[in-house]
Amino acid sequence: MDVNAAVAAAAAIAGVLTGVIAMLAFRWSERDQKRPTRTSLHTDPVLPPGVDTVLSVLRSSAVVLDEADAVVKASSAAYALGLVRGGKLAVAPMLQMARDTRRDGEIRQVELDLPRRGTGRGEALAVSARVAPLGSRLVLLLVEDLTEARRIEAVRRDFVANVSHELKTPVGALSLLSEAVMDASDDPEAVERFAGRMQIEATRLTNLVQELIDLSRVQNDDPLEDAESVRVDELVAEAIDRCRHQAGTKQITMAAGGTADLHVWGNRGQLAAALGNLVENAVNYSPARTRVGIAGRRVSASGGDLIEVSVTDQGIGISDKDKERIFERFYRVDPARSRATGGTGLGLAIVKHVAASHGGEVTVWSSEGQGSTFTLRLPEAGAARDRATDHPSGLDEEDGRPDGTTTVSSPYEPLPAPEVLP
Repeated sequence: MDVNAAVAAAAAIAGVLTGVIAMLAFRWSERDQKRPTRTSLHTDPVLPPGVDTVLSVLRSSAVVLDEADAVVKASSAAYALGLVRGGKLAVAPMLQMARDTRRDGEIRQVELDLPRRGTGRGEALAVSARVAPLGSRLVLLLVEDLTEARRIEAVRRDFVANVSHELKTPVGALSLLSEAVMDASDDPEAVERFAGRMQIEATRLTNLVQELIDLSRVQNDDPLEDAESVRVDELVAEAIDRCRHQAGTKQITMAAGGTADLHVWGNRGQLAAALGNLVENAVNYSPARTRVGIAGRRVSASGGDLIEVSVTDQGIGISDKDKERIFERFYRVDPARSRATGGTGLGLAIVKHVAASHGGEVTVWSSEGQGSTFTLRLPEAGAARDRATDHPSGLDEEDGRPDGTTTVSSPYEPLPAPEVLP
């Protein structure tokens, strides 16, 4: 019995020791697994606390690189710009900056022109890249898109240069003409001739300054602050009256037509100026004894009905390459002809800004030698559809058209051949 008891006790002690050893081995293995190794540090880096939140609210494109130049974190804007592809930084100059910063800890910044993705026209994307160390192992890259800022700066620079040039021409002419008047003080006919030229140049200068003021106003003011329901018939009548003298001088017939009693919502003064500019351009660029048509119609759209007012002429037409630029400030299809007609090159730019600020657009159809059709498309004034009881002054009671004008069905139909007048 004593021997059996001793064997049992020894077996129990051996079992306890085996359990203790197994438990210690398990704990040691678990602690060893939790201990970071060089491999885990290299392949799974962790951003410092709060960095992820800060990067998510930055407007700049952000990329975080680890020791192996692998992308740890990248914003959606970085992918959109094409900075990150396949988990790697795809821009070689930025990658070299990151490596240099990781080596010496210096913050670096550079501006680069990158090829724009998805275009085969070689357009450049202007960016500003800034690289800084993030902790002891990571590098942070911030990229700011400067493309739009550079475009705006170029537009401003061109605008200042164009204004200076346009102002210089009439001012220089006035200076020379004044000297000619002084030299010809004993010749009444010469004085009268030079004085007439001075009036022309002074008028051109006045028109240029006024259109610069108008352009600045439509760019800075909100036209919908003082918006009202405006009858399209009235806008057409004002545009015709504005150009009646020029049209009469060239024996151009102005024809108004289309759908009657249309209303748009906006600033009356700006809308009248925009439509007046379109009609004035049509008259100025049309040959003598031709016709200019103005018509409005209602068209359906997903966001509500729109009002289209189209101005059609039988002028010289516009080439395809010029159609892309005619709404730029100071751009002229025919500079020599513009100087002859007193044009400033700002009329269509004003039309474009007025249309955009009223929630609409202006489009053009043109063919060289066949004329042009400019269409001003604006939202309809939904609350002003009831027909007015009284017709405004200058409109015919029968059809609501300006007195003395010819009614046509629509400017979208071909205008008749130029009428040969005696």
